[in-house]
Amino acid sequence: MGTLLAASGAAGDFPLLNALIFVPAVGALIVALLPRSRPDLARPLGTLFAAVGGALALALAWQFDVTAATDAATVADGFQFLSQQSWIPALGISWHVGVDGISLWLVVLTSVVVPIVLAGVDPHHDPKPYTAWMLLLQAGSVGAFVALDLFLFFVMFEVVLVPMYLLIAGWGYEGRRYAATKFFIYTMAGSALLLVAIVATAVLGSPDSGITFDLVTLAEEQGLATDTARLCFVAFAIAFLVKVPVVPLHTWLPDAHTEAPTAGSVVLAAVLLKLGTYGLLRFGLYLFPEASDWAAPVLVTVGVVGIIWGAVAAAMQRDLKRLVAYSSVAHMGFIVLGIFAFTATAIGGGVIQMVNHGISTGALFLLVGMLYERRHTRQIDELAGIQSAAPVYAGVFTLIILSSVGVPGLNGFVGEFLILIGSFDTRPVWTIIAASGVILAALYLLWAYQRVFHGPPAAADRQTADLRRGELLTLAPFVVAAVALGVYPKPLLDAVEPAADELLEHFEEHSGFEVPELGDPVVVYHGDSSGEHDEDGH
Repeated sequence: MGTLLAASGAAGDFPLLNALIFVPAVGALIVALLPRSRPDLARPLGTLFAAVGGALALALAWQFDVTAATDAATVADGFQFLSQQSWIPALGISWHVGVDGISLWLVVLTSVVVPIVLAGVDPHHDPKPYTAWMLLLQAGSVGAFVALDLFLFFVMFEVVLVPMYLLIAGWGYEGRRYAATKFFIYTMAGSALLLVAIVATAVLGSPDSGITFDLVTLAEEQGLATDTARLCFVAFAIAFLVKVPVVPLHTWLPDAHTEAPTAGSVVLAAVLLKLGTYGLLRFGLYLFPEASDWAAPVLVTVGVVGIIWGAVAAAMQRDLKRLVAYSSVAHMGFIVLGIFAFTATAIGGGVIQMVNHGISTGALFLLVGMLYERRHTRQIDELAGIQSAAPVYAGVFTLIILSSVGVPGLNGFVGEFLILIGSFDTRPVWTIIAASGVILAALYLLWAYQRVFHGPPAAADRQTADLRRGELLTLAPFVVAAVALGVYPKPLLDAVEPAADELLEHFEEHSGFEVPELGDPVVVYHGDSSGEHDEDGH
């Protein structure tokens, strides 16, 4: 433990990760305590606190030492900016936070997206509670991404549930209460399994020195019996697969996205869904390597089924926002495939795709929300010829759609390409099927664009206003990120690759799986945890 504490000094003495959690949390409390007579102060003050969190996240990315990520003498188990304080000593629970290349950019994405939507999207009513819940959502999400204690992670994982439920129920559209309740029930059911598995893992897997909830200690000890570890992994996986979500656990997502307010949809797509895929990486492969290896064929299957199902379902939608929601099911399926392909390229692509999906789909929900404000409908067959009345809006929409499709030169291409070439080494058949999802994405997104933006406009469509200055400023960070990360993804890759390599090294050591080297013959892997294959790959 002394090594962990000493490593925190390598990034400076300022507790940067603690500040990233507590600044928006304190901001939420201050906004909630504002007098009722001054509701006009809520959003500006809340945006200020959220923006401070965003600035701290950018400072975190700037100070993150990519070269240290591979130096075990400098960084403990690949984590930097470590902070650890005892919380409940009798149970071995501590406030233990740290960041590596896998969690770094998810923290940045969370901390940057929330202030953007707080500043750029009008809630229309009750700005004080709305702003407070958004800030609490930011604090809980960052906390979940940096938690290195299982109990702390569970607390943060649950903290985000209440704000999102209330944002959907309080500021959503006509079916908001049904959608919010469905979201709550699905997530709570998964969380119940997660809590049982966390307690079982800590009690049964702790070293002889005493019970601990410390993620790094439990991962290194691997103290659970094989069958117990597999049962715990299944419980963890179900909780995370609900959050991703994958087919058939996805049915809450289209309703939640469709009925949520615009800001809620953006944060749900950009941040909350990533808690599921991040959990599969951090608490699946790292904490239960053998069980991950054992369950991989099933998880790869549901991921690829999600890619195809999401694309087909999206093509059948009449509501533009619901179409974007189903596209998320397809995109997240790619990430699940990348995670359980067990190659550094595929896992790195999965992490990058988490960030890129947040950028592209978050921007799409913003654009759909802006169109609804103008036309008061999201029905595709009620819209036509928007391009002639709002050419700038149409141009931005085109770029973001191409980003979501994965056109080379834009951010969406990078993650999907790495996932596909990395997954082909171990999952060739599933990779070929998944590649068809790229074609399907182009079909349903471009077809929707053609119907909404081309053709002869109706009278109401001809009066559709183009983007205003404030809306352009709100969309600008998404557009810049989509182009910049498509042209130059090196900053993401430099941080993610060493973390993916280290995770796979740990996974290989404790699972018996042999990670193929780049250039090795393709191995058709069937989940044999012995790691032994004949010359045909069986």
